Amino acid sequence: MADERGVPPFDPEGAVYVYAAMADHIAARIESGELRANARLAGERALAEEYGVALGTARRAIEELRQRGLVVTLPAKGTFVASSQPPHPARKVDADAD
Repeated sequence: MADERGVPPFDPEGAVYVYAAMADHIAARIESGELRANARLAGERALAEEYGVALGTARRAIEELRQRGLVVTLPAKGTFVASSQPPHPARKVDADAD
């Protein structure tokens, strides 16, 4: 049964790796708006406890989300939901323009 935002409960059973199921669940939470852009995710240990998985599984799920471009991790700061806006390109300065 899905929650009020339409996110189905986490189900680690089936023909899928547990880290992938966890990453899919967190991705669904992001897509539903439960986890908003720039929101800080719980730490890996807290996520492992919340989902009832091993720490290594939580780490691999976060790595998967990084590869999908859904989260960014800043060392010593934490993991955050990626901004929904693409990054601003660096400005090109034209030396001939006045």
